[in-house]
Amino acid sequence: MTPAEADKLLSDNFAPWVLELDLTVVELDDRRAVLRLPWSPRLAREGGGMSGQALMAAADTATVVAVSAARGGFVPMTTVQQSTSFQRAVTDADVLVEAVLGKLGRRMAFADITMTAEGSTEIVARASTVYALLG
Repeated sequence: MTPAEADKLLSDNFAPWVLELDLTVVELDDRRAVLRLPWSPRLAREGGGMSGQALMAAADTATVVAVSAARGGFVPMTTVQQSTSFQRAVTDADVLVEAVLGKLGRRMAFADITMTAEGSTEIVARASTVYALLG
């Protein structure tokens, strides 16, 4: 799967409010996906930091892209569990969301997600996700 095909996967399969995050696929291989969550004041909370809800949605979405790339295309799936730890605020910078598959089975997928502000190596947030594969 190419980044362009993954971007089409986003537009074809996600709810309109997720699409409004303007996520784009930056890198992709058979166990990993990196998405860009562009900075926008509309995603900021009081104080100017990007909202946790936007970061969590981006992590969840990156997992779907990584699983789809590993399986050779989109299959129906659903989030079973997501845990997110926020480490620092990000302001006025895009966030790179890297989802790495730890295990991909026939019916379950497990991923670890690291989020960093573009241009920095400091971690903004970490997440782990578990997905049930339905198709």
